[in-house]
Amino acid sequence: MKIALISENSQAAKNGVIHKALSNVAEPLGHQVFNYGMYSAEDAASLTYVMNGLLAGILLNSKAVDFVVTGCGTGMGSMLACNAMPGVFCGLVIDPTDAFLFGQINDGNAISMPYAKGFGWAAELNLEDVYRKLFEGERGLGYPKERAEIMRKNRGILSDLKRVTCNDMLTVLKTVDQDLLRAAIAGEKFAEYFYANSQDAAISDYLRSLS
Repeated sequence: MKIALISENSQAAKNGVIHKALSNVAEPLGHQVFNYGMYSAEDAASLTYVMNGLLAGILLNSKAVDFVVTGCGTGMGSMLACNAMPGVFCGLVIDPTDAFLFGQINDGNAISMPYAKGFGWAAELNLEDVYRKLFEGERGLGYPKERAEIMRKNRGILSDLKRVTCNDMLTVLKTVDQDLLRAAIAGEKFAEYFYANSQDAAISDYLRSLS
């Protein structure tokens, strides 16, 4: 699995801690981690929580990654922005139980975490425990197991609902504020990571045309 880490400006100083915890868990399990920044509060390219959502939409709809880990001060803003995108199903995850239940019941493709609220002593241990619950086993098996089939059915219904309530990602990219879009893809590593992994030529070509 290819996993993207996206950090926004208010919590950018914690990117290193978050990236280390995510890599410590995900890489030994055979997953790849791509850190899309922000890498520090002084980065030239600044991401807001709204841009987190737009960037998550680009990465997931192009299949450049399979899963997005993001967040903000409370986790709420990034979650809302992610869920505004077509094909993105983002859960607010605060602790390992949230991670387990989200993975088993909702089986989404993104999580948003609070990196200010409740982020104190031993926060990095909570991060590792969360990522372990998300990535160490098979997701979507249901919990409790006897409700697995109805949970799978409801995920399909939600996916169908989102398809009819959202525009496709290329339409989003062409109609969204273009300055906002340029800012969302201005990160230091975006071009290096994205174009090597994107599986959607139309999305890639459109983003290249903006540079």
